[in-house]
Order: sequence, then structure tokens, then C-alpha cells
Amino acid sequence: MLGEVLTAMVTPFDASGALDYERFRELATHLVENGSDGVVVAATTGESPTLSDDERIELVATAVDAVGDRATVVAGTGTYSTAHSVHLTELAHEAGAHGFLVVTPYYNKPPPRGIVEHFKAIAATSDRPIVVYNIPARVVLNLETETIAQLAEIPRSSRRTTTSARRRRSWSSASSCTRATTR
Repeated sequence: MLGEVLTAMVTPFDASGALDYERFRELATHLVENGSDGVVVAATTGESPTLSDDERIELVATAVDAVGDRATVVAGTGTYSTAHSVHLTELAHEAGAHGFLVVTPYYNKPPPRGIVEHFKAIAATSDRPIVVYNIPARVVLNLETETIAQLAEIPRSSRRTTTSARRRRSWSSASSCTRATTR
């Protein structure tokens, strides 16, 4: 649904340290013109911990505008805070993101039921796919198969009415070494 080759984008900055949206636009276009089916915006490769919410969403909107209907845009919206992740997902949805990359809550080390509740809250904000980012070396926990199976059972939101509402929710798990589609 999101594509086979999704490239995590870096976020370019200018000499003064400000985001360089024009270079970002050029990079998104270059990636799509050279084989990427989609781009991942404002994730850890894209300096997400150092970006404001406004900057993150402006990057998503810039990517959506740059790639048009030629590729998908997956927005990094996961944080250690469920409320903040929900907020970012809502904003990225409105900015036109085709899906969301959501990391498990880092630092907090929630039990599996807490992880499921975290993703349920995020899933309630959009009918678009969520890529579950499993990166144990950074978040100090590994998503077990049972937890991923529970995540796959979370129903899509009924609060959004878009063309993608007719599609089945797509859940996948990404890690630094493997990608597994669970539904």
C-alpha cells in the first residue's frame, strides 16, 4: 500500500541552522525520480528529536507537495508520549501524509498492554496505515510476536472519511534489519 522502497529522508539545514525547505523539496523529488516509491519524513534519520511540531508538519506538507501522486509520504509521528504522538499524527494526517511511522514509547519501557494502548490511541486518529517502528537498541524493548499480532487487530478509525477509509488498515513492523507485514 505504501510502496516497496521507502527512503528515510535526512532534513537539510542551511548555514544558519534553519531548515532548508527548498533543498528538502529537491531531495524528495530526486528520491522519487530515482526509484523510491515513497519517502519517510521527520523520523530519526530526519532529525525528528530536534524539530518543532511546526517544522515536522511543514516538512510533511512540503514532501506531499513535492512528490504529488507519484509516491507516498510516511510521516514520523511517534514519540514517547501517547498524547504527543496522537497530536502529531492528527497534524500529519491533515497535511496529507499517506501513513505514519510510529516508534514504541521510548524511555518509559511500557509493558505490552501499554504499547497496545499507545497504538490504539494513535490509530483512532486516522484511517491511514501505521508502520510500527521496532528499534530495540534505541527504545530498550523489543516488540514480541504476540504484541505485533495484537497491534494488527486494532481497528482503523471511523472518525475520518477519506478514500482510504474503504481500504483495510495496514499494519507493518519495521526494524533496522527486517520488515514484516502482519496484515
